[in-house]
Amino acid sequence: MTSSPIYDKKAGQTMSSGAARNLFDTADVYEAIYRGRGKEYEAEAGRVVELVRAVRPDSTSLLDVACGPAAHLVHFQHHFAHVEGVDLSEDMLRVAKERVPDVPLHHGDMRDFRIEGRFSVITCMFSSISYARTPDELDAALRSMARHLTPGGVIAIEPWWFPEDFRPDHIGGDVVTVDGRTISRVSHSVREGRATRMDVHYLIASPAAGIQHFSDTHRMTLFERAEYEAAYTRAGLSVRYEADPAGGPGLFVGALPVGETSV
Repeated sequence: MTSSPIYDKKAGQTMSSGAARNLFDTADVYEAIYRGRGKEYEAEAGRVVELVRAVRPDSTSLLDVACGPAAHLVHFQHHFAHVEGVDLSEDMLRVAKERVPDVPLHHGDMRDFRIEGRFSVITCMFSSISYARTPDELDAALRSMARHLTPGGVIAIEPWWFPEDFRPDHIGGDVVTVDGRTISRVSHSVREGRATRMDVHYLIASPAAGIQHFSDTHRMTLFERAEYEAAYTRAGLSVRYEADPAGGPGLFVGALPVGETSV
């Protein structure tokens, strides 16, 4: 998952009592939280591979957009001959490089990135697409991805919740211990216009640093299913929605026509 300009952050602050931080610029904390929570990255990657191979069995290359700390990419690399990643957060890319040292990684915004080469599969996981603020930004992200596809290439996107599925006033809470640190995460999510506003507080305890606290705020757009489908269509792709049997947000999967590329 990557950040975008909508993300609330106060530059230059360090972790202290009540400090506001961008979690995506504290990648080791982000990675530790989701590793400790047991998020099933390998199973999620496997489901994506199954769905895209049903559309394009001969796919050999993959670009993971908003790759974060390479938690999915580390598994995608076992299914494709060549993989790469792109993310907006330099700190996420630092952690990703440690995890997949032989994988090319790029700094870029999903709405306007340009890198060399084209790929038979492009993914955008963990609801990162919801950091697009408007339908126009959603369109821009799909166009950016589509222009990096080979003919017949596939884009798989994990959305955020649709408006009718979002549960306002949701409270989330976890305590994990990873690599000698105990991290507590508490969140409160509300609807704010067309977006989810999620306020999150973290307590991080370690023998060396004692107890530190920081908070951050995410705003994830509650796009309609039809808005995702329209963005795929305007980018020149087919599209279908695959519900998640486990109750998650599901996946959109679409492909360029064989013999065509996007510009």
